[in-house]
Amino acid sequence: MSLSKELDRLQEDVQSIERLRDIHDFSELEQSIAHEERKVFLSGTYDRNDAICTITAGAGGQEAQDWATMMLRMYERYCQKKKWNTQILNHSFGDPGPEGRIGTKQVSFEVRGQYAFGQLKRESGVHRLVRISPFSSQALRHTSFAAVEVIPRIVQGAEQDIIVKPEEIRVDVFRSSGPGGQNVNKRETAVRVTHFSTGIVVACQTQRTQQENRQKAMDMLVGKLYALKEQERQGELAKLKGQKSSIEWGSQIRSYVLHPYQMIKDMRTGVETSDTQAVLNGDLDAFVEAELRLS
Repeated sequence: MSLSKELDRLQEDVQSIERLRDIHDFSELEQSIAHEERKVFLSGTYDRNDAICTITAGAGGQEAQDWATMMLRMYERYCQKKKWNTQILNHSFGDPGPEGRIGTKQVSFEVRGQYAFGQLKRESGVHRLVRISPFSSQALRHTSFAAVEVIPRIVQGAEQDIIVKPEEIRVDVFRSSGPGGQNVNKRETAVRVTHFSTGIVVACQTQRTQQENRQKAMDMLVGKLYALKEQERQGELAKLKGQKSSIEWGSQIRSYVLHPYQMIKDMRTGVETSDTQAVLNGDLDAFVEAELRLS
């Protein structure tokens, strides 16, 4: 973290303490203390950073791809409630379905806002949906999966332990495309970066120039390399403690059941609600708050 950012953080903490001292109304004081308490659980190295989220549809064709699109909408609405800005970086669309539904094979988007990474990082994992499939002519119940990955947005060069050398990557350029393969850009401005030693592949296609897309892609790569480094560190800690690691991609963290009953339950915290539509419309606070206290 740069000295200027560290100074800003310390000044913000001092201002927060001064605000608490000047509050006289009990309910307002209680809310302010709760707000400050949350910061205790958001003290990780990059918790204050912006975040980059990737949603990947599991096996299951259009049903799973539709679930990935629903999840994108859920997180976008959650970010709107937080007054965070979101921007799609790369979107791989599925085949068009009934009622004009456009599925998502994979989508990466940037979230800009204070503590965005800290609050979203524990959304990483597998999310399970059970419902009557709109793609089933016999109205059968289907189970679908989508994986979420959340990494901090780290500008290349800011993480001193992660240096990406030109000879360690391959950069490919291609044309941006929309649903159904429709070209939305006739110039090759989209960028795909492949990291040889890890096999990590990142892409960005929504910026106006090739240089801007390359910079965003490199930020994504650095964030993924940092996340990989953290996974390895957590795995080593788990071995030392004699615990099984639970950071694998395949760990199911939350179940969204829309049929035969309405229930969304987090498998780690036990938090659950029958108001499924509110959650799918971005009301994730109860889950995120409980997850923070597991950090």
